[in-house]
Amino acid sequence: MSRFFYAKLAATNLKKNAQTYLPYILTCIGTVMMYYIMVFLSENEGLGKMAGGSQVQMILNLGCYVIAIFSAIFLFYTHSFLVKRRKKEFGLFNILGMEKKHIARVLAFETLYVAGISLGAGLLGGILLSKLIFLVLLKILNFEVPLGFEVSGPALAAVLVLFAGIFLLTLLNTLRQIHLAKPVELLMGGQTGEKEPKTKWPLVVMGTLSLGGGYYISLTTQSPLAALTQFFFAVLLVMVGTYCLFTAGSIAVFKLLRRNKRYYYQTRHFTAVAGMIYRMKQNAVGLANICIMATAVLVMVSTTVSLYIGMEDVLRTRYPQNIMISTPMPAQQSVEGLQTSVKEVLAKHRLEGKDRLDYRYVAFVGNQEGDRLITDLSNISNDFSSVREFYLIPLEDYNRLAKRTASLEDDEILIYSSASKYEEDTLTVLNRTLTVKERLDSFFENNLNRVSISGSYYVVVKDMDVLKALAEAQAEEKGDDPTGYRYYLGFDLEADEADISAVYQDIRTALGSDYPGSSIESPVAARESFFAIYGGLFFLGIFLGALFIMATVLIIYYKQVSEGYDDKARFEIMQKVGMSREEVRGSIRSQVLTVFFLPLVTAGIHIAFAFPIITKLLAVLNLTNVGLFAWCTAGTILVFALFYALVYGLTAKVYYRIVSCGTSG
Repeated sequence: MSRFFYAKLAATNLKKNAQTYLPYILTCIGTVMMYYIMVFLSENEGLGKMAGGSQVQMILNLGCYVIAIFSAIFLFYTHSFLVKRRKKEFGLFNILGMEKKHIARVLAFETLYVAGISLGAGLLGGILLSKLIFLVLLKILNFEVPLGFEVSGPALAAVLVLFAGIFLLTLLNTLRQIHLAKPVELLMGGQTGEKEPKTKWPLVVMGTLSLGGGYYISLTTQSPLAALTQFFFAVLLVMVGTYCLFTAGSIAVFKLLRRNKRYYYQTRHFTAVAGMIYRMKQNAVGLANICIMATAVLVMVSTTVSLYIGMEDVLRTRYPQNIMISTPMPAQQSVEGLQTSVKEVLAKHRLEGKDRLDYRYVAFVGNQEGDRLITDLSNISNDFSSVREFYLIPLEDYNRLAKRTASLEDDEILIYSSASKYEEDTLTVLNRTLTVKERLDSFFENNLNRVSISGSYYVVVKDMDVLKALAEAQAEEKGDDPTGYRYYLGFDLEADEADISAVYQDIRTALGSDYPGSSIESPVAARESFFAIYGGLFFLGIFLGALFIMATVLIIYYKQVSEGYDDKARFEIMQKVGMSREEVRGSIRSQVLTVFFLPLVTAGIHIAFAFPIITKLLAVLNLTNVGLFAWCTAGTILVFALFYALVYGLTAKVYYRIVSCGTSG
């Protein structure tokens, strides 16, 4: 036997199975290329030296882990389809005298060829495209574009280690299946699963309850803080529900359709429904995978696009004024002294503060239980839905800003809620009970914490004596030295960004030593870091979205090919007993439309129910423009649906070509 016999046979096998292997190899090349580019960007020294670059690299590092895990699972999953389609071929080799160790050598050469082509073409494509993608990323982030071209050693090493491991695991798994199987089992390997599955009602019930539970969490979660923890639990429930309902629920639905004689006993429905009942257990997992990946693409792309497009809204929401100063007032300092320092800076730049807002306050964070605010850390629960922020302000400051002449007794308050209305008649905080005299309908538009992820209450108390007493009680509860109250000063400037930035820097310098612990913020100063974070998320969302779309296309393609080969013999029989080619085409169309658009419709339903909780998560990132997110979501669904329909059209032709091959009209 020629020493190159196994190598030549492996090459011949790949050529003969090009219809199934070519998409797999192209996907391997794509994943290699995308992983190289992501590692290249995350390890790029030039990016790390830029302002905000470290934050971007942290986001990109997350992307590296996601792509690595996804590549391993997805390539392993798709390779199992290839093995299933070729089991009959392996069984035939075995019966004709080729031992399993010889088949193993052929498979080793095939894996070597696929790995060599995938790594060679993928790395070449990654190296050539890495600079272009890097320039695109810098454009998104508004960073300066450096010159030069480089090949990343760490990225090359990471790609070789990861994908060598993946290809080795797929080979070992294939060898395991062939070693354990008998020749007859291999010959029948591509035709398993023909026994009609039973309707598993416990799975249907579990799927319905899981899906309903996930939807319920999304619809009822009100606090953005609670959404942070509840979202992932809801996602898990929806994933479990999706798999259960596609696996068991779909079989139940098709059996109900079979009972409907008017629907079932039509030529185009009869073969489709009967065929899907027999193979739905196998198909359901692939269809559920398509549904979940489609949902992931829609969520990732719509959220990251809305964050990037709504950058200015995000900045204005987080920083409602050009200059925002919040500082503790040390005993040796005064509000007047701070105001004088700020005026001197403004005078230096020949500017005047507009829409000025300033007040003294004390802040409390704790759990709200009825009319009580629990601020003791040892007694605070982990229930984020009850976490509240309370800001206590003296009546003198409120009357001045609101242009009112309200009056209060020692234990009376005015209260305003930025979230749900405060319904109680009293408020007990730090063992002091305060009576609600009036519930305010509005508060200062550009207040210190206009957007709070935990829900804010603004409480107006009689005077500074009450404020200081509560501040001292808070310090005593925490075991800290009394620090007194805090002071907020915010204003806008009629100036360009360069002048605002200069004022911001000078105020930081002027207040730094005299007012330790001060927080001085400006949207101009934060713009760079916001672009770094949200631009990085936008890039990652588009990048991973492209990866998931590629995976979705491959699963759809393989599912169509698999269905085509499984249905071919059945449709040949149908034509022999009288079905025309047009009736065969109608049956195919009925099956494909019913099954392959089901994941898209289900993904749309998932997105609709997830919309409320996603808007809460976006509020954590300071995006409160729900209309913008709704438009981005609608646009993403529309584009994805058009792309999905295009893929369906192309793969349906492959399906029909396989089924109708060799049949006569």
